[in-house]
Amino acid sequence: MTNHIQHLFIINRAGSLIYSWEARIETPEVEKTYEWPIDVHLEEVDQKAVVVFGEKEGVKLRYYVKSVNGEVVTGTRLQQGALQVNVLEYLQEEDNYPVTVRFAAPTVSTNEKIILSSMFHSLFTIAVQLSPCPKSSGVEVLETTQFKLFCLQSRTGVKFVVITSAASNIAADSLLSKMYELYTDFALKNPFYSIDMPIRAQKFDEAIKVLLEKAEKSNGAVTF
Repeated sequence: MTNHIQHLFIINRAGSLIYSWEARIETPEVEKTYEWPIDVHLEEVDQKAVVVFGEKEGVKLRYYVKSVNGEVVTGTRLQQGALQVNVLEYLQEEDNYPVTVRFAAPTVSTNEKIILSSMFHSLFTIAVQLSPCPKSSGVEVLETTQFKLFCLQSRTGVKFVVITSAASNIAADSLLSKMYELYTDFALKNPFYSIDMPIRAQKFDEAIKVLLEKAEKSNGAVTF
């Protein structure tokens, strides 16, 4: 079954991430053999050799080098015999060609999720201020060629964000409302939960999992 729902975030009033969920999908990988010079531009990003220009034939922007000639690349370090070399420097040397490079799709780390949540909170606030409509509800839907983002902000300023595939037809309004309801039942009504703090409750995790499974199975016609 295709996972249309890719990410779920709950962001508190201050813009801090207090809950996240990510679909467990197999990371796409692409292997290609190159003659010199390599026709993608690589740079070191977050201690990885990342494609920043030259997207083609399945190798997309932000994909990183996972292995070269079958040898695993750790960060930007490639083991060559007893030596470790910088993979970016290795791929610039004509004598090393032809080479077989395996690329892997990027994953979102916990730190990146925290940063993205804070950025979205700021963009949401800017959108409210710039909107020509009085009492704007901010960013509710954002559509791109790669994904769709849906957001519901509660009256207390907590944001519920769902990111789906671009092809998804999931009834996001109903899904977000149900997420808000679960947050109320399993977080706000929990006497041991502190407002605006990360949500760590097994019952909440289980309820979210059931909700998302139901939404995936009923893509395009889900009702709650």
